[in-house]
Amino acid sequence: MRSLCLSLSAFLLLATGATAPALATPETCASLWTARNEIYKAQGYCFRTQRAIAAFGNAGCQYDNIEDVPLSANDRRVIADIVRQERALRCPR
Repeated sequence: MRSLCLSLSAFLLLATGATAPALATPETCASLWTARNEIYKAQGYCFRTQRAIAAFGNAGCQYDNIEDVPLSANDRRVIADIVRQERALRCPR
């Protein structure tokens, strides 16, 4: 439930066009990371990092290569927005 709330917060931040603060908080970066990876999980991506596997698991995954994940135009736009926000906040990769 916590990750869903964090993801919704990140989505609302992006959807409203709110400007990011100069310095990222760990919670902000974590919520953006979660929101981005929830999209990949929903489309069948097989995660490689321990952090992502611990958060999402790989049960039912179908795509080892992130480029092969079938994303809608909207998913791609949302992911691009999240990545821009992460870069602006200087979130760790």
